[in-house]
Amino acid sequence: MNHAERVRVCDDGPLVTRLGFGASAIGGLFTPVSEDEGTAVARAALDIGLRYIDTAPLYGLGASERRVGAALGEVAREDFTISTKVGRLVRRKPATFETLPEGMWHVPDDLKPVFDFSRDGVRRSLVESLERLDLDAVDIALVHDPDGFVDRVITETLPALRELCDEGLVRAVGIGMADTDALEQIVRAAPVDCVLIAGRFTLLDQTAHAGLLPACARENVGVILGGVFNSGILADPASAARFDYLPAEPSLVGRACQIAAICAGHGVPLPAAALQFGFRHPAVRTVLTGVRSTVELTANVTHFNLEIPEDMWNELELAGLIPPLMALREETSR
Repeated sequence: MNHAERVRVCDDGPLVTRLGFGASAIGGLFTPVSEDEGTAVARAALDIGLRYIDTAPLYGLGASERRVGAALGEVAREDFTISTKVGRLVRRKPATFETLPEGMWHVPDDLKPVFDFSRDGVRRSLVESLERLDLDAVDIALVHDPDGFVDRVITETLPALRELCDEGLVRAVGIGMADTDALEQIVRAAPVDCVLIAGRFTLLDQTAHAGLLPACARENVGVILGGVFNSGILADPASAARFDYLPAEPSLVGRACQIAAICAGHGVPLPAAALQFGFRHPAVRTVLTGVRSTVELTANVTHFNLEIPEDMWNELELAGLIPPLMALREETSR
């Protein structure tokens, strides 16, 4: 595969590279990252050909967007595509705020994320993101993890984003979350251009393929895949590996090791298979890779471009570890 190939995220939508840069890690996810380090990694991603960057106010509570914005400073606007998210505002010492897992973000104690899926909240969120990114508009705006707010997202949040499209501040709108049932409900009920599926179409978790991916294909909704390493277990399935941000269960570690052994038998590193697996479904347009160093970045690009023999996928199918390609095609055509 070619990491720098550009395709449209949806009909007449923004161009995205097949491999995109997920900017959560440079916001300080689990491990502190300095401003200079984060900006340098984002700039390296652009230099190596990852011209689609996904960020969010939640990532480092503004830090990721600032670092991405600094990296974009000398890049022509037509040479990159940027997505950010709405649904959380970054505030100092708010009365109520979202509780995040201990140690998840290394950020100042007085900054907290506040849920806000209202029309006014969406507009404030985007304006603040544009200031941090130092941009006049973003290419894609995604509603960020609206678990428990699906009805309001359909009736208020998405229409607010469409207003911003009409004003030229956004080109495409969508949803980003891990709950595939909620995503499918939104795709069927509201006009969205794309969805970002977090960790639910991977070598270990194919929850999205039964209902959501066929729905996206039928509605012509582009799919962005995030979390393809499932928080690290598919990069290195060691006993201390994480799955969905938590320590992985032994059964998952065993399954990941089984997949890794089959891949190794064909001379394919597990991370390469993890990065390329999603493209076995035709609805998938791009895959995001989150890194915090140029070493990780270079490794991911190498793995993404590696030629993988079809025999490896066939063996994984026969072992019942991934859905058969024909089944994926049949689901899409229904």
